[in-house]
Amino acid sequence: MNGNPVVWFEIYVQDMQRARNFYETVFKVSLQELESPVSDIEMLSFPSDMNKYGISGALAKMNGVPSGGGGTLVYFHCDDCAIEEQRAAQAGGSIHKSKTSIGPYGYFSLVQDTEGNLIGLHSMK
Repeated sequence: MNGNPVVWFEIYVQDMQRARNFYETVFKVSLQELESPVSDIEMLSFPSDMNKYGISGALAKMNGVPSGGGGTLVYFHCDDCAIEEQRAAQAGGSIHKSKTSIGPYGYFSLVQDTEGNLIGLHSMK
């Protein structure tokens, strides 16, 4: 394997509008409709810049695919994860683990979105 191992992510949701409101509120971004190559999936993509470090992904709603915990955890970059964790709680989610130091690797928080998905927040301060 060459390069970074993760190239895309999808966070499955049951209520797209509710999930959109949550993520746009927490991260202060606008999600964009993404034309799906398959007819039975609705997607909203996170903003991305192919010339910068990191990957992008989307919220996805597909019949038969539940939201909620599943063993994979996506971490979102933040300037200070304590800010986004508070926004998550205010947007209808919950704080699973408050901002915690991981030494020279910065800090992380774990929050649950409105769809039951656990996501990570990471910052260096």
